[in-house]
Amino acid sequence: MESSRQLVKKSLNALFVAGLVAVISLVAFNSSAAAQRRGRNWDGYPNLGGSFQLRQTALNAGYNEGAKEGQKDRGSRRVRSMSDYSSYRDANKDYSSKLGDRDIYQRYFRMAFETGYNDENPSSYNNNNDRSRNDNRDRDYDRNRGDHRGRNWDQYGNYGGSFDLRQTALNAGYNAGIKEGRNDGKKGRSRNYRDFGAYKNATTDYSSKFGDKELYRRYFREGFENGYEDGYRGY
Repeated sequence: MESSRQLVKKSLNALFVAGLVAVISLVAFNSSAAAQRRGRNWDGYPNLGGSFQLRQTALNAGYNEGAKEGQKDRGSRRVRSMSDYSSYRDANKDYSSKLGDRDIYQRYFRMAFETGYNDENPSSYNNNNDRSRNDNRDRDYDRNRGDHRGRNWDQYGNYGGSFDLRQTALNAGYNAGIKEGRNDGKKGRSRNYRDFGAYKNATTDYSSKFGDKELYRRYFREGFENGYEDGYRGY
């Protein structure tokens, strides 16, 4: 009788431990997912120089402003060019001369503004399932969506800028993305777009004669994302 009681006790203890582990794992998973959704992992952004405080302040201010505008546009079901926003053009919110180089501050600010905007208004990237915020993309779902745009630039967003700026950026981004997508497809792995230096910099083939550099980057990244998915799927 005593041995039976001990067995029952051991079984109950094992069930309790297993349940506790499951709860802890679920909490950790949800916390991780929430962190990804916030898009405030500053380590995921390139380091352009400047002090730690400059970088953190600019990224935080830019993300907050972008997220605010993204929420507004999502509610209105619209997408606008980043250059339409004065806070993006000025890129000086929370800036102080004690932080140092203003140009570097503005570059960080605009980079984070774009992320914040796109996090809150996913349609700004043509409803690509917000891939940049989700490392674990469902590739089977992507393959069956039938949204293959390839090099048909007419099917991509138009956020302003000259014809040459848009065409060059989309083409350069697509070429860089399809190369990386094919490489990852062969190796059976998928990565976040921000893992790629070409995507983070988004300046391949850029020339000052095209005009707005940040606008060029936006087109480039859109082309890169679609090129990556096409390459991954074997197009």
